[in-house]
Amino acid sequence: MSVKKTVVVGASPNRGRYAWIASEMLQEYGHPIVPLGIRSGEIAGESIIDIRTRPEIPDVDTVTLYLAPPNQQQWYDYLISLKPKRIIFNPGTENPEFVRRAREAGIETVEACTMVLLRSRQY
Repeated sequence: MSVKKTVVVGASPNRGRYAWIASEMLQEYGHPIVPLGIRSGEIAGESIIDIRTRPEIPDVDTVTLYLAPPNQQQWYDYLISLKPKRIIFNPGTENPEFVRRAREAGIETVEACTMVLLRSRQY
């Protein structure tokens, strides 16, 4: 299994959120995470980085989204600029416009649940 550096967009220190649970699982499965969100705190032992600072993140394999479509638009260009190999649209984040823009930039898009992909060894 290859290690896939994953940017978790919509990261929250709230343990009940899917982004938090997925981040824990990603770490458990050996994938380093870069949590991005607007709330400060920690997730899976990593400090949440304020997405509004649009940090440079090298060597991104996957972006996994936990933001509803209306909250994604302001981040399209930034997330595409990270040059991930793929973007995972988790349930509730499906967004045809962002899918189109990502594909035009040569980025694979997947509508799936990160946690299910991990558990079924398809990540």
